[in-house]
Amino acid sequence: MREISVNRIRDEIEEMFIEANFHLPEDQIMALTEALKAEDSDIGREVIELLLKNAEIARLEKIPICQDTGIATVFLEIGQDVHFVDGSLEDAIYEGVRRAYKHGYLRGSCCDPMTRTNTGDNTPPIIHERIVLGDKVKIIAFPKGGGSENYSEVRVFTPADGIEGVKSFVVEMVAKGGPNPCPPITIGIGIGGNLESAPLLAKEALLISYGKRNPDLFLAKLEIEILTEVNKLGIGPQGYGGRITALDVHIKAMPCHIASFPVAVAIQCHAHRFKEKII
Repeated sequence: MREISVNRIRDEIEEMFIEANFHLPEDQIMALTEALKAEDSDIGREVIELLLKNAEIARLEKIPICQDTGIATVFLEIGQDVHFVDGSLEDAIYEGVRRAYKHGYLRGSCCDPMTRTNTGDNTPPIIHERIVLGDKVKIIAFPKGGGSENYSEVRVFTPADGIEGVKSFVVEMVAKGGPNPCPPITIGIGIGGNLESAPLLAKEALLISYGKRNPDLFLAKLEIEILTEVNKLGIGPQGYGGRITALDVHIKAMPCHIASFPVAVAIQCHAHRFKEKII
């Protein structure tokens, strides 16, 4: 049994959310750089150049990449041989988020859904936990922006809708969003499970590295087909037109009920920010 103080989790969460908002992951920078080479539109290339410049300024000056610093989403994989000490794990996560948004001068975007009164410190965060083998804890700090979230959706299809139904659904959601999710976007797709698990699969799919295909050859082919269809829409970088509407598509799937066919689409903006650490 390995003991980990929740105070360490708190401190890691604080640092990770600040870093995530200041630094784009390296594979995101590489994906944008490759998109710049592939984009035919002059204005599209100019937009991607500006996005890369913006990311560099944020990194050097330690300021947010975007004014929307997201609703704080935390993924935890907790080894079953870990014992947390010195307090409540959930309280520690809340405090880490609270400190990050205060000390990093990050915008607090969390509010009451009805009165729209701001909570003042970007809490409560969204927390997803899994118990795994081992004595380590993997933390992913994922500040998810509202613009792209507004064009994410889950539908429970019938099995007869099939793969063509999945393709049409994804393309429909991207077309509906147009410039609003701030393309070039990343698309996560969750297939299977049930009403609540499909969206979580889609969110987890967003965290897969660019260019990494699903190990299932059928799903890998589907990822490429959907990416191709989405990029035929011509929405382009920031909606100004062009070839590159999406940088990549990732799918996660699990078995579902024989009568159902749940599918979720999670869209992420060009500022695909998250930080991962294992302790």
